Amino acid sequence: MPIEDGAADRAARPGGVVIVGTGPGDPGLLTLRAAAELERADMVIVSRAHCPPEILSHCRPDAEIIDSADGDPVKTAARAAKAGRRVVRLLQGDPGLACGLAAEGGALAKAGVPFEVVPGVSAVTGVPGYAGIPLTDAKHREVRVIDASEGGVDWERFSDPGATLVIIGAEGAVAEVCKGLVAAGRPDSTPAAMTSLGTTTEQETVVSTLQRLASDAKGMEAPALIVVGDVVGWRDELSWFETKPLFGWRVLVPRTKEQAASLSDQLRGYGAVPVEVPTISVEPPRTPQQMERAVKGLVTGRYEWVVFTSTNAVKAVREKFVDYGLDARAFAGLKVAAVGEQTARALVEFGIHPDLMPSGEQSGEGLAREWPPYDEDLDPINRVLLPRADIATDVLIARLTELGWECEDVTAYRTVRAAPPHEDIRNAIKGGGFDAVLFTSSSTVKNLIGIAGKPHKVTVIAAIGPQTAKTAGEYGLRVDVTADKPSVSALAEALAEYGARWRTSRAEAGEPPRKPSQMRRGARRRK
Repeated sequence: MPIEDGAADRAARPGGVVIVGTGPGDPGLLTLRAAAELERADMVIVSRAHCPPEILSHCRPDAEIIDSADGDPVKTAARAAKAGRRVVRLLQGDPGLACGLAAEGGALAKAGVPFEVVPGVSAVTGVPGYAGIPLTDAKHREVRVIDASEGGVDWERFSDPGATLVIIGAEGAVAEVCKGLVAAGRPDSTPAAMTSLGTTTEQETVVSTLQRLASDAKGMEAPALIVVGDVVGWRDELSWFETKPLFGWRVLVPRTKEQAASLSDQLRGYGAVPVEVPTISVEPPRTPQQMERAVKGLVTGRYEWVVFTSTNAVKAVREKFVDYGLDARAFAGLKVAAVGEQTARALVEFGIHPDLMPSGEQSGEGLAREWPPYDEDLDPINRVLLPRADIATDVLIARLTELGWECEDVTAYRTVRAAPPHEDIRNAIKGGGFDAVLFTSSSTVKNLIGIAGKPHKVTVIAAIGPQTAKTAGEYGLRVDVTADKPSVSALAEALAEYGARWRTSRAEAGEPPRKPSQMRRGARRRK
């Protein structure tokens, strides 16, 4: 029975339940239909312990989230649906495959509660896909799925060597599974792979044979899945997820939250797990009158140039424009300079294309080296507006003054040290729980150490440029990575290249691809 939707008639329409599959672990595998149902839900029933927070972020702020561990999920869903509420019941993977559709859907049908089903990506196909193991190829066309969680499997039925086997629920009985298949006639040399925590950044795959899989996969975490058959041989050629340069690396990103977003997205693309820890809080200036006069002067033609030395400066001016009902058209006739790519990108989003940006070093010094001298015949006005932070340096102003320009340095925002992060984060920083830390300025070095302590010696330290690297060295940190140009994108790329070299050197030495955090004493050793 279809369920109506729409906020306007939410109270009037009959309630119902939508049983939704969330996929095997990666929140990015949530389907568009599943996301849409979460946005419409009045109540969501889910096992919080097994649900990534990114999935619940699709819910409305007023949606009620119920943990399925707190009571019978079917009874809870039925009561809410009969009261006219739209209920989403989230289940891992695909509801119809080794999941709760049969039991919960059957109980809802018996109770007369209307329901729908939104299929999800099943672990049966999703996990092998992330492990680089196709379940079929030109020579192998049959796939058989076995749920071994209850034991008592008749392995004689699965002895055909031409069929690929996908075995779920066998984490605690790997030896019994392999012995059963060999006894049924499968050669003990048959390729077999086991993948644990599939599609997540903790994924681990062991490739072996039926003879050795139990010993090779010892200690792997649940949930895990076994693939048996010749298709396992594709793994070396098709492994794409676990071979990402920063796969599973926990990377600390010490920036303001707004600045961290694009950097974190880039790091995820390299397989990393970014953890954003704000070290700087951006606040309005104590005396806003100075900025108000500057914006008025900008509109009335007081300046020839406006220089933006940070994305925060762009944001501060843009917010003032909004307050006064202005937009980018107020910059008509002005020349605009940006200190680097990130700042230029923020200006373009504002509708302004900068006239000048350093071609080399992206800093105040780099901009100063390319600044044109004042020419009274070409420049009708010699004033330059610099909306900046309260702690900005004077190198750029000194250089512009030498070139004949009159600079008006205006405090557009204040930067203050952020509050210390949670104790777990502080302990991870000092104890080697992070694989890498990205420092995007000297202030992030000083502030992170000030609020959380010095990173552990096994942690890879990456710096955006020579000055930041110098500051890190002054605090006793060993800098492993420096970007070839001072941009956060180049910094992430440099760390990825370092990670790729790290993996290659370990492989050439015949060592497992352990992460830097696993090199510290007492760290969990993975195969």
